Amino acid sequence: MEAENLTIGAFARAAGVHVETVRFYQRKGLLPQPDKPYGSIRRYGEADVARVRFVKTAQRLGFSLEEIADLLRLEDGTRCAEAAAIAEHKLADVRACLSDLWRMERVLAKLLGECHHNGRNVSCPLIASLRGR
Repeated sequence: MEAENLTIGAFARAAGVHVETVRFYQRKGLLPQPDKPYGSIRRYGEADVARVRFVKTAQRLGFSLEEIADLLRLEDGTRCAEAAAIAEHKLADVRACLSDLWRMERVLAKLLGECHHNGRNVSCPLIASLRGR
């Protein structure tokens, strides 16, 4: 099938998503819905496939759909500073999450260490800590 004459099913397969994902992205304004010629079906092209792949890649990097919509509005490539500002904000969020995860890892490791060295005490240090004791 030609890359510029894809049905929604073929388009979804080419983009690596489900048909419902295509429809969801259209409802969210991330993907334009092509015109439907009278008596025919909508057709998609390679630009649509590239756009969905862009969205999926951005999602894997942690961008929200709203942030992705903002990036798509900047896709002409001339507003790099604005795109960079969005990415800097996302990076700060990621770093904050990492900091929280490292803190959680330290606390859990400490509590597990206390459990392993608890011996035959009746009270579990992990459970007691979670109860606030």
